[in-house]
Amino acid sequence: MKHCLFLIFAGFSLTKPCCAQINQHAREEKIDLALATAETPKKKNALFHAAKLPVTLIGLGIYATADHNIINRYEIREERNEYMPHFRCKLDNYMMHAPVLAVYGLNLAGVKGKNDFKNRTLLLVKSEMIMAALTFSVKKFSHVERPDDSNNFSFPSGHTAQAFATATFMAKEYGDQSIWYSIGAYGMATTVGVMRILNNRHWISDVLAGAGIGILSTNLAYLTHRYRWKNKNSDVTVIPMYNNGPGIYLGYTLH
Repeated sequence: MKHCLFLIFAGFSLTKPCCAQINQHAREEKIDLALATAETPKKKNALFHAAKLPVTLIGLGIYATADHNIINRYEIREERNEYMPHFRCKLDNYMMHAPVLAVYGLNLAGVKGKNDFKNRTLLLVKSEMIMAALTFSVKKFSHVERPDDSNNFSFPSGHTAQAFATATFMAKEYGDQSIWYSIGAYGMATTVGVMRILNNRHWISDVLAGAGIGILSTNLAYLTHRYRWKNKNSDVTVIPMYNNGPGIYLGYTLH
């Protein structure tokens, strides 16, 4: 009988910490579930805010290509041909990269942005990759003829997408310090879009869609970035360039 009581007591003594451990795990699982449940609406809300403006612009561009009741792209081209038929300017080839030069110039001048050099550069590269993939895949399948009848790769405007991608990049890095950084960046991007129309290289529908793709690309790059690069010493070099089309030079030093 004593042995039985001892075994029962020993079993109870062993069971008690096990139950406590199980309860602790259950509480931790509830906390993790509550945190995950709380984070899910935040992620959805962040994605909504990142996509609502650019998706609207892309939608307007598609609508203006298919229907001319609200935005008549042909009338806008006629106005251009009537008042500025001989307009030619190549400044848009370079202005679309200006926000990138401004960001790295400000950093060299000692004005710190939102991210360090490595994370900023990785974000820029991700944005460029998303923008290029979206722009050139849509160009390939849309087959919209340019207003100057030169080819069928008008929709969307790659120059405008590039300009608004870099403008959003500058706004993300320095917009919290002063609204004028964002105004300046988007002002340059808008100028690029207008010049694409004045140069008779794009319809307004192309420019609207290009602006949306550019903004969306950079927003997605920032939204999905995990900020794992923490070293202050940089081995990355990035330089905007133009050689038969917009692009960037990316160099990485191996040790």
